[in-house]
Amino acid sequence: MPLWGWIVLGCVLTAQSTWLFIDARKRESMPWFWGIWGLIQTPMPLVFYFVFVRSGWFRKGTGNGKREKR
Repeated sequence: MPLWGWIVLGCVLTAQSTWLFIDARKRESMPWFWGIWGLIQTPMPLVFYFVFVRSGWFRKGTGNGKREKR
């Protein structure tokens, strides 16, 4: 792969990782996990992030067997 390809890939991975970290921190949804995973590969971290976090499929505090107090 040419040098410019490596530079573009590094920029894409850095931008993806930064966006995932910042957005996950706003939503309190494991920002370090998403940021580090975003540095390793592309585009699967974005796909999984949109499916599990942004769509609302995964909600913090649900599914742990505890009932909410009323």
